[in-house]
Amino acid sequence: MRHFFLIFLALVSAAPVLADPPFYADKMNLLFYLDGEGKKHSVKTPADWAKRRAHILANMQLVMGPFPKDKAVPPLDVKVVEEVKTDRYIRRKLTFAVEKGDRLPAYLFLPLKRQGKVPAVLCLHPTDRKLGKGIAAGFGPKPDRHYAVHLAERGYVTLAPDYVNMGEYRFDWRKHGYQSATMKGIWNHMRSVDLLASLPEVDAERIGVIGHSLGGHNSMFVAAFDERIRCIVSNCGFCSFRRYYKGNLAGWSHDGYMPRIRTVYDLKPEKMPFDFTEVTAALAPRAFLASAPLKDHNFDVAGVKECIQAARPVYELLGAADKLAANYPDCGHDFPDDARKVAYAWLDRWLKR
Repeated sequence: MRHFFLIFLALVSAAPVLADPPFYADKMNLLFYLDGEGKKHSVKTPADWAKRRAHILANMQLVMGPFPKDKAVPPLDVKVVEEVKTDRYIRRKLTFAVEKGDRLPAYLFLPLKRQGKVPAVLCLHPTDRKLGKGIAAGFGPKPDRHYAVHLAERGYVTLAPDYVNMGEYRFDWRKHGYQSATMKGIWNHMRSVDLLASLPEVDAERIGVIGHSLGGHNSMFVAAFDERIRCIVSNCGFCSFRRYYKGNLAGWSHDGYMPRIRTVYDLKPEKMPFDFTEVTAALAPRAFLASAPLKDHNFDVAGVKECIQAARPVYELLGAADKLAANYPDCGHDFPDDARKVAYAWLDRWLKR
């Protein structure tokens, strides 16, 4: 739990910045920040970038709702519901406490062949209201989404939790003070990192996250807020808002995401306080791979390339140019073998010794 409370402390210390972040009309040029008077300053050092990054996280919270930094954090209280042993891993179906009165269902995979502590990957599923976590855990009809299983077979401890109101998990986020399912998802996924970090089998310094579609952008969101995550893979997960369905943000504004995009920002990219160009850069200097198919009907690959272009100078400033990469497979909104081969190799590169 120590790392989780460090994040709380970091957010609390940044409260004066978070309270009233400046609006950045230019979300492609990230090497500047605005002071309290709206004056523009060049980003020349990591300390300068930290100011712009704080504004990015603050502006994300204008849309998602505030991160609940004052919420009580209960013990994880893990309860195993089912255990299945195969020749390569143990799969445990479990629930754990994410906040008072709220338990999150998940599948945990423990590889059988391991020496000492091993890396772990949080595996976030795509949209599927019925199966939820079961998609990543190998129960869905498309094997290309079974990455929690694949990575367990490669020697990782993996955890696949349900997203808000999918699979077996139900939670009325409005009644509990959240302004979006997205922010509740961030909270739950950070608690999932708590669980992984608590396991005796896991090296808490080598935790990654991967996801397809819904899981792709949720991987980026949780990693932006939780710096314990050292490596991120987003497949079919994002593009710049102006490239998303030609700037129509309705798909981001329903109850499963961020309703304030509709009620406050009128579904207009130019009114949005943040964009994925900034979210991508906020992951620096940690390893990030954007897996973006050329024929993705949801997320325009040109908008992904804009995000990579905008974030690259930040990665270079932080001495981490080799930790930002993109793969553009020739397919649609899928995660085929060749794309997963690149993604898994990326995780291996940065999480395995």
